[in-house]
Amino acid sequence: MAKLKFPHYHTFDGMTAYLKGVQQDHPKLASLSSMGKSHEGRDLWVMTLTNTETGPDSEKPAYWIDANIHAGEVTGGATALWTIDHLVRHYGKKNADGREVTALLDSFALYIAPRLSPDGVEAFLTTPRQVRSSLRRYPFEDEREGLHPGDIDGDGRILQMRVPDPKGPWVASKKDARLLRRRTFADNEGDFYQLYPEGLIKDFDGYTVKPAPPQYGLDLNRNFPFEWAPEGQQAGAGPFPTSEPETRALAQFFVMHPNINGVQSYHTYGGVLLRPYSGKPDDAMPTHDLRVFRQIGQRGTEITGYPHTSVYHGFRYDPKQTLHGGLFDWLYDSLGIFAFANELWDVVSEAGIGQEKDGLLTRDFIEWGREHPEEDDLKLLKFNDKHDLGGFEKWRKFQHPQLGEVEIGGWDYKRFWGVAPAKFLPGIAEKHARFTLAHAGASPRLNWKQVDVQPQGGGLYRIVAVLENTGFLPTYTSAKAQERKAVPPPFG
Repeated sequence: MAKLKFPHYHTFDGMTAYLKGVQQDHPKLASLSSMGKSHEGRDLWVMTLTNTETGPDSEKPAYWIDANIHAGEVTGGATALWTIDHLVRHYGKKNADGREVTALLDSFALYIAPRLSPDGVEAFLTTPRQVRSSLRRYPFEDEREGLHPGDIDGDGRILQMRVPDPKGPWVASKKDARLLRRRTFADNEGDFYQLYPEGLIKDFDGYTVKPAPPQYGLDLNRNFPFEWAPEGQQAGAGPFPTSEPETRALAQFFVMHPNINGVQSYHTYGGVLLRPYSGKPDDAMPTHDLRVFRQIGQRGTEITGYPHTSVYHGFRYDPKQTLHGGLFDWLYDSLGIFAFANELWDVVSEAGIGQEKDGLLTRDFIEWGREHPEEDDLKLLKFNDKHDLGGFEKWRKFQHPQLGEVEIGGWDYKRFWGVAPAKFLPGIAEKHARFTLAHAGASPRLNWKQVDVQPQGGGLYRIVAVLENTGFLPTYTSAKAQERKAVPPPFG
């Protein structure tokens, strides 16, 4: 019997074995298929969940959940697997969870793709490397000059290197010797440092240390058709929209499944529920759709404790730039689907950092990453120490083959920032699965209200049927779907 190991981050083989076990154990509820192959040939698994005795998935309103379009954001993949497990375990049970799940799978279908970047995730889980999405070398085939992150001391991690330098932009904190803070114009005395990723420098000239272009710079979440822009304008975009096998397979799946009207994609990190648009303000959206997005987002906030916002208004990496080629922008603007991206796990708010608003801790998500007070870093260190998370490594001397004596240590991205520690996974998975299921339940739902059959003689009958929509969303899903003619008559 398939049993999900949880909390746990599964390799591809472990995930595949579990998914196949679910299909074998629940043949009337679960069907596993591959929508394509990754760059390195791994299956892009999709689990279809519905009660087939009440009809096939293609004849029901459907909902999509995905994770790990970004390889290092494995918290999402674990949450997607927990959602599958929750559904098959509770179907048919008489408790509250069982009634909710049974009603959902009897009337709707769910498609869950727990790993959209299987190659990158495998590298992330089994090596020290950080990978954005795919393992296809991009934008350059060869390794370019500059500092390449790597595990040079052989401890299985890529941390930070600090190098004493009187002109360095970092200064040691007087409040905690482990901590570095950014130097200000008022810092004229103290221990100053340059701070680099742990790694080696290709073509080092003895003086210049600059970051090398990433070897694996593809960002699959910039490779979709909506407002796609080339590499010079949008890093990671790929040579053309859906140029990659993973994004092409995903786009084809949606085109072949027009019954999908809701989406949630699991990302990490930030503690926020994101929605379209990435490149336009809210007033560019039809008023009806904006109201629906806000209503669903507010329900998500009530369930998860995460605030909701559009990327444009609350999650832009640069206030003077916008993102291009994103999945949920394409799903909404081209197909009319109400799509969200949930940034799971937020160590910052978990550490008590932020301003309270309507009972939530919030902040300027992107600006905080650029600049924040030293006290915030002290809170993060305290949180790390309290929970014994191993997220900060004490500095230790190391003889670098190019830079001489350095110190290696600092923040461990994998253990602390980008991946939820295992002890926090159950709470994250449970509340976000509940949000996705609540969103799925808002789908349109057709029901025969009345069927009247009158014999007319001679073997002829007059049939009058009234079909009603008892769901929350209209049969055409969104005003944008109507505008794009994405839903055919009579429902569009």
